[in-house]
Amino acid sequence: MCQNDRYTVGGSEMFDTLADLVDYYKRKGIEELSGNWVHLKQPYYSTRVNAADIDSRVKELNVTTQQQHQQQQQEGEKSKAGFWEEFDALQKLESKVKRSREEGQRPENKSKNRYKNILPFDDTRVVLQDVDPSIVGSDYINGNYVKNNLWEAGDQKVYIATQGCLATTVNDFWQMVWQENTRVIVMTTREVEKGRNKCVPYWPDLHNTKEMGSYVVTCKSEREAADYKVRLLEIAPVDKPKQSHSVWHFQYLSWPDHGVPQEPGGVLSFLTQVNSKQDEFPNAGPIIIHCSAGIGRTGTILVIDMIIYTIDTLGLDCDIDIPKYIQMVREQRSGMVQTETQYKFIYLAVSEYIQSTKAKDSASMETETEYGNLQLKHQPATRKVSKKTEDVYENLSKGKKDVKKPKSDKKSGSVKKK
Repeated sequence: MCQNDRYTVGGSEMFDTLADLVDYYKRKGIEELSGNWVHLKQPYYSTRVNAADIDSRVKELNVTTQQQHQQQQQEGEKSKAGFWEEFDALQKLESKVKRSREEGQRPENKSKNRYKNILPFDDTRVVLQDVDPSIVGSDYINGNYVKNNLWEAGDQKVYIATQGCLATTVNDFWQMVWQENTRVIVMTTREVEKGRNKCVPYWPDLHNTKEMGSYVVTCKSEREAADYKVRLLEIAPVDKPKQSHSVWHFQYLSWPDHGVPQEPGGVLSFLTQVNSKQDEFPNAGPIIIHCSAGIGRTGTILVIDMIIYTIDTLGLDCDIDIPKYIQMVREQRSGMVQTETQYKFIYLAVSEYIQSTKAKDSASMETETEYGNLQLKHQPATRKVSKKTEDVYENLSKGKKDVKKPKSDKKSGSVKKK
């Protein structure tokens, strides 16, 4: 456990780092209640941490990683600790997952996959409805439902993780949007990056309308923020044009392929806007998230949002286990979170969100009167914003100023039972 930024297993012994604690008990051993001594030959590695203490965990992983990098430079060995060690353990577990991907391997569906080795699991894939049953594979799209299976909730937040559209899958994509009643789409890639096509533009130009299979889509408006674009789209069946509804398209522009943004504040602010818009539609279906392959940037931003939603719901006193979250979403769509850099970014984003929430809690405590709620501690967090203003997150690692704007009264998160 961690007490005042020092580590202990109970008792009087306190250590500045986990490495010091492990080394000490490897030498001395641990005395059981029975009086027997147990010597630690190999440390038990736990990745679960109280949300309020995650900053200490990040610092420890950073220190361990830096120490191993120094050793690597001195001895020419590969770094095997800190963030790398946790991510490497996840990669080994991933290779043991054996799930059916038969639909994606069908000859009729191979051309619908952007990458031949990234296929959806059959048991969580999105099955297209209202298609011609006489056409083999007509119900196929490379996308999976993803939800938090680590805790039971009355209303679960559900996502769809999918690949960037190909020219041959645009109509299928809009079929999925309509049948799932999706009101918010998150795109974490540019259409072209480093000369490579990452996603076909599946929306029409501003103020234009385009027919997409059984649906017509219109781009009603478009605006650009610091790191992203927001488009208001309208979709309707071709044969029932009056039955239209809006779909909000959020395209994040500052996320490099296989990499991460320079700091997490922009992503946190982006997700605040995404969830604020989703909250405006109480009966909305899953948020659709995609990049190019639908696993790297998609998995990273999905896991960040999922963990923050958990903290919003359960409060800062809940326990979170980031590797376990990634393992869980990988059981629903393979390969989610592709690199160690993306893995570390999840920690940094969650840590910054928690620090911001703690700062808000502290400010609330200071404004409480003598007869107020003096037991206020780690209140549930929130990402609510007003429709007209944007919340600018404080980048605690870089010392940027926190610009606070008025908030709305809407509940955070989105839900859809599956």
